Amino acid sequence: MLTIFGILLVFICIITGFLMEKGKIGVLLQPAEVVIIAGAALGTLLAANPLYLLKRILARLTAVFKGTQYPRQRYLDTLKMLFDILARSRREGTIAIESDVEEPEKSAIFSRYPQFLADEHARCFVCDTLRMAITGGVSSLDVDQMMELDMEIHHQSAQQSISALHTMADALPGLGIVAAVLGVVVTMGALGGPPEEIGRKVAAALVGTFLGILLCYGVVGPLAANVSKTVEEEHCYYHVLRVVLIAFIKGTSPIMAVEMGRRAVPEQCRPSFGELEKICRQKVVEVPAVESASA
Repeated sequence: MLTIFGILLVFICIITGFLMEKGKIGVLLQPAEVVIIAGAALGTLLAANPLYLLKRILARLTAVFKGTQYPRQRYLDTLKMLFDILARSRREGTIAIESDVEEPEKSAIFSRYPQFLADEHARCFVCDTLRMAITGGVSSLDVDQMMELDMEIHHQSAQQSISALHTMADALPGLGIVAAVLGVVVTMGALGGPPEEIGRKVAAALVGTFLGILLCYGVVGPLAANVSKTVEEEHCYYHVLRVVLIAFIKGTSPIMAVEMGRRAVPEQCRPSFGELEKICRQKVVEVPAVESASA
């Protein structure tokens, strides 16, 4: 919502200032210039990126307009979930959580956290790491290196979306100039006609340059910067998961492992020690799975 408000504020302030200078709003309405610039910008995006990356860009932009995906409550839920699964492993042995790890969708613990289950990469990140702990024979250092490698690859993939948006933003001023040049060409063809008509065509050409710069610095550029911040938020979230899991694999108690994870949470959404302890100590009533009726 804040992103939408920011973009609207950019347009409102620019148009208001234009009107305060006695400008005519109709002059800025140049559909042909919009088609040239927006269409060409979209074309460069399609030409420069494969289909899978275009889908990621769309998903990232959608997430930007939805707001942060990692608020304070999500960190609390995640730490609570990790405490539950690790406490069960410590209490009943690592083999007790094998079914939870192999089929997280059917797990009595994971099923209480639908947001975590919906995040495929985070789910696989946690379950694959716990699978290594259950299997045994892998040192904590090797597990840590595997998690670090997973995070690095995921982060690099996310950075591709940011790079593509920045490339599109950088192309917009140049496309605005292209639209302006085409406007000048059209104006040259109208020389000798009424001065009013020539003036309208020159204005249309200048609007092309204006739109290219506006879309670059007022829309696409800020969106790319926002996507970059969401990627960093995501990276911080995975870092918290990594801290908790590697601490437990090294032999730390579940409550201390999640406390170490709490310290890794970014300051703006970090829960207090008391909040974490209270939620981790809550008793959870296990709901038995409903057996399928026999035919």
